[in-house]
Amino acid sequence: MTQETLNPFHIVQRQIKEAVDALGVEPAAYEILKQPMRFLEVSIPVRMDDGSLKVFTGYRSQHNDALGPTKGGIRYHPGVFADEVKALSMWMTFKCSLLGLPYGGGKGAIACNPKEMSKGELERLSRGFIRAIAQIVGPEKDIPAPDVYTNPQIMAWMVDEFSQLRGYNNFGLMTGKPLIIGGSVGRSEATGRGCVIVALEAARVLGLPVQGARVVVQGFGNAGSVAARLMHEAGARVIAVNDSKGGAYNPDGLDPVAVNEYKARTGTVKGAPGTRDISNADLLALECDILIPAALENQITSQNAGQVKAKIVSEAANGPTTPEGDEILAGRGILVIPDILASAGGVTVSYFEWVQNLQSFYWTEEEVNARLEQMMKRSFSAVYRMHQEKKVPMRQAAFMVAVDRVVQAMRVRGWLG
Repeated sequence: MTQETLNPFHIVQRQIKEAVDALGVEPAAYEILKQPMRFLEVSIPVRMDDGSLKVFTGYRSQHNDALGPTKGGIRYHPGVFADEVKALSMWMTFKCSLLGLPYGGGKGAIACNPKEMSKGELERLSRGFIRAIAQIVGPEKDIPAPDVYTNPQIMAWMVDEFSQLRGYNNFGLMTGKPLIIGGSVGRSEATGRGCVIVALEAARVLGLPVQGARVVVQGFGNAGSVAARLMHEAGARVIAVNDSKGGAYNPDGLDPVAVNEYKARTGTVKGAPGTRDISNADLLALECDILIPAALENQITSQNAGQVKAKIVSEAANGPTTPEGDEILAGRGILVIPDILASAGGVTVSYFEWVQNLQSFYWTEEEVNARLEQMMKRSFSAVYRMHQEKKVPMRQAAFMVAVDRVVQAMRVRGWLG
C-alpha cells in the first residue's frame, strides 16, 4: 500500500482531479483549480506584555473568485502551515459553490498559541494581521470570519482596525462579529446546526429512526457541542463526546447541556458526572448510528476506518477523513456526508450576515434558521441525487456538483479559452 496522503493540499487536489475527470470538463479547469489564485504570507511584529517583541507568521489564501468574492475563516493555531491554509481555502470554494453562495473560497491563519497569550497580546496580534492583509480583503474582495481558536471579539478588533484604516465603518468586512456591530443571530450555532440538518436528512433517506439513535461526537468545541445538543433535542441518544483532553462515555446516553456546563467549569469533558473516560481511538470505534467528527483534519484514516461502526458519518470538521479512509468507509457501505456539505452551515449564515450588513436590515433567528435549513436540505438532495445517479461516493458526488458550478462560471467568464 502506498504511503497515506495526509497533506491536505494534496488531498484536495486529488478530490478536484477526480471530480474534473468524472465530469469530463476541460483539462484547463483543473490547471486553474489545483492551486490558489493568490497566497500571501506576512510577518506580524507584536509587542508582548513583558516588553519583548515577537514576530508571528500569518497567511491569507484566496483560491478562486469565479462565483464572487472569496470567503473563509481565520484560525489561530501553533501548528498551522502554508499547505493547510491553501487546502482550506480550496475546500471553501467548493463548500460555497455547493450551497449556491455567491462566493469563492478563502482562508487565513496565524501560527500562534492563543491559549498562552493575554487579551492585550491577542488584540495587538489581530490588529497587526488585518493591517498586513488590508489591501487584499474587503466586502467586495475577501470576507474573513472566525475559525479554530478565533471568536467574535477577535473579529471585532479586526473590523475596528480596518474601519480606522478606511476612515469609515466597514462592518461588512467580517462575518461572525458580535451582534452589536452587525453580527447575525444564529451564526454561532450555524455549523453544528447545519451538520445536524443533513445528518437527519441522511437518516431519513436511509430509513434510520432518529428516536433513540446512538450518536458519537468527536470534538466537543463550538460545532460539536451544538451538534450534540441538537441531536439530543431531536430524540437521539448521545453516547460519547470528547475534546483535546479526553472523552466522556455513557452507553445509556448523556446530557450534552450538562456536559457543556461541566466543561465550562473544568476545561474538559473528561470526568463529566455519570460518564466514564474513553480514548479518542475507542470513541471513533464505538458502535453507533451517527458519528460526527468535529475536531481537526486526518482523524479517520486507513489505520482506523475499518473500526468505524457508524451507519452515517457527518463531517462537521474540515478534512477529518483521508482519501484512503474514505475508500474504506465507502467500501463498507457507510454513508459519509462530506465536510464541504456537512460543515457548510457556518459559511451559509455568514453569507446571511454579509447580506444583512450590505442592506443594513437584520433578520430574526427564526428567519435565519429557516433559511439555513432550506439551503442545507436542498444541497443534500443535490448531492444525494448525484450519488445515486452516478453511483459514486457522497464526497465525489459533492465535489462533482460543486466543481461543475465553478467550471460553468469560469467558462462563461472566458477563463477557459
